[in-house]
Amino acid sequence: MIVSTNWLKEYVDLSMTVDELTDRLTLTGLNLEGVENRDGDVAIDLEVTSNRPDCLGHIGVAREVAVLWEQSLKKPAIEIEATTNLVSKVEELTSVAVECPDLCPRYTARVIRGVKVGPSPAWLADRLQSLGIASINNVVDISNYVMMEWGQPLHTFDFAKLAGQKIVVRHSKPGEKFMAINHQEYELAEGTCVIADGERAVALAGVMGGADTEVSAETTDLLIEAADFDLLTVRNTARRHNLQSDSSYRFERGVDPEGIDWASRRCCQLILEIAGGELASGVIDVAQPAEPRPTIKLRFTELPRILGIEVPPEKVQKILTKLGCEETHICDHCVKVVPPSWRADLTREIDLIEEVARIHGYEQIPEDAGVKMVASQRTLEDRVYEQVGGVLVAAGFDEAMTLSAVDRKWVEVFRPWSADEPLVVGMPVLRRADCLRQTLVPSLLASRRTNETLSNSAIELFEIANIYLSRSGQIPEQRRMLAVSSGAGFAAVKGVVEAIVAKVAPGNRLEVSQHDDKFFAAGRGAQLSLGGRPFGFLGEVSSWGLDQFDLRSGSTIAELNLDLLVEAAVPIRSVEPLSPYPPVGRDLNVVFDESVCWNNVERIVRTGGGDLLESIAFQETYRDADRLGVGKKSLLFSILLRSPSGTLTNEQADEVRDRIVGALGKELGGELRA
Repeated sequence: MIVSTNWLKEYVDLSMTVDELTDRLTLTGLNLEGVENRDGDVAIDLEVTSNRPDCLGHIGVAREVAVLWEQSLKKPAIEIEATTNLVSKVEELTSVAVECPDLCPRYTARVIRGVKVGPSPAWLADRLQSLGIASINNVVDISNYVMMEWGQPLHTFDFAKLAGQKIVVRHSKPGEKFMAINHQEYELAEGTCVIADGERAVALAGVMGGADTEVSAETTDLLIEAADFDLLTVRNTARRHNLQSDSSYRFERGVDPEGIDWASRRCCQLILEIAGGELASGVIDVAQPAEPRPTIKLRFTELPRILGIEVPPEKVQKILTKLGCEETHICDHCVKVVPPSWRADLTREIDLIEEVARIHGYEQIPEDAGVKMVASQRTLEDRVYEQVGGVLVAAGFDEAMTLSAVDRKWVEVFRPWSADEPLVVGMPVLRRADCLRQTLVPSLLASRRTNETLSNSAIELFEIANIYLSRSGQIPEQRRMLAVSSGAGFAAVKGVVEAIVAKVAPGNRLEVSQHDDKFFAAGRGAQLSLGGRPFGFLGEVSSWGLDQFDLRSGSTIAELNLDLLVEAAVPIRSVEPLSPYPPVGRDLNVVFDESVCWNNVERIVRTGGGDLLESIAFQETYRDADRLGVGKKSLLFSILLRSPSGTLTNEQADEVRDRIVGALGKELGGELRA
């Protein structure tokens, strides 16, 4: 936000030097980016954080200065009703219909007829020039002036060019096109919020106006729009069409819902003074019921506990009221206030404490101030991620950190989680990397290729990061994922995944089912489930998949949904005493049809072994059409049996083995090979 000191002086006394001003503003959260002298003016570039949209206008910054230096804020007076010849009612001239109130909570419209569009007076053009904004004409310049003054974007339409002389706020239609004020045509995604007249879209809500209704030298009648739009909708529209503007920048952060009408009246006042014309009486104001602002309680005892210093209650009361808070209660131990409409970031007691601290001055807090320390506890997510990383590092993996944006061609290679179009960023992070990734696997395989070019012999990588899934007509979904890329085979990586589940969520069984995808080698791809819910994918990358990343050696990948793993995590473990009795082992060689999967065999063995089964270990698969028959295979595996109450006899072990073999025969048609 660039602030003109000459402009700022209209609202507050600037008796301090520029250095004093910028130093104090920096200490209170408006960091200095730079200072530049511009034709007798000083332009100060301030970094305004996303939670302080109230400082995206000169009056907002002046309000901060007034509080810091205990001055009065000089807000411009507006007297258009008393100074204008009101010849007709606005309802007789136009109408406003809001068909998507969830995307447009408030829309106001006023009409001025008989204006004379022309060059702006020198003072207006100079004000905008000091901020780096080019002068266009007096009407457009006034709307820009009010936006930079108050922080509320406005738009002026050539009223005569509005078909049907009306405004309709609606969703865009399938395939609808829009000619923006930059004279480029855009095809709108279905559901985009647009401002339309009786026939077509004439503006992208909160982003940019249209060329069809722009104000020109021939314009005589105006419709002045001042509105509020949904933050996420404006952000998505601006990013999707790469149309960031000063208006979208402010709407994305939020505007003062109760300051909309003030900005509209201020704009009309300046147009009448500079461009002339007659204002239709009244205003069309279509608004949803406003949510009541919260009442926040600040306990005076919390200030020394958190800040380490005492702040007199009278000073606390003065700071909050100067900031615009409405006091509803005051006593010897607390104060209750309702925050102003322009401070949507004030919702909790700690927010008020921060306000008191920054206005009172962080420099007032001594370095040795005693602040009580309270023991903190890591979240379950943090503990799970640490356990997962520990298992992988112990297994010989290195952690990778890759970019969240990828080349579009990588999106098409492997799409396990969503078939919807990826989210696209306005500016690529790297060349062609403009899509937010829907899986971590391509990024890890690209890292594998880089390591191959450097002749690294062992390339075992994992990454924990977010993926971003777009949903048609819904808010995009963000998931925390784990991806693994290994030079080992399917069984080895499956063992690593099993070790992760055993470490984090003991008692939960990993289920494996075949998954056919051209990204995986035939018969070497699997879908993983945990507790009956989709958990991830595992498989050896096919030759086609390796070619997509120019890989010379094979790789097995796995990708797991860590959010599901966190849900299944067992943070408190139970301990059972180890059995003092020796184990008894048995090797089994069972013949099955070729279609039988090991996953089903393991499930039946674990059920049949019951409490005596300590472990099961797969050994190998044997195929011989002459000895076993066509379409048959033999699975060799070992079981380990142990009792907690006594030494198992051979007869007891054989009984368990026979029970397992019988269950395999009944459910899967398996036969014990002689």
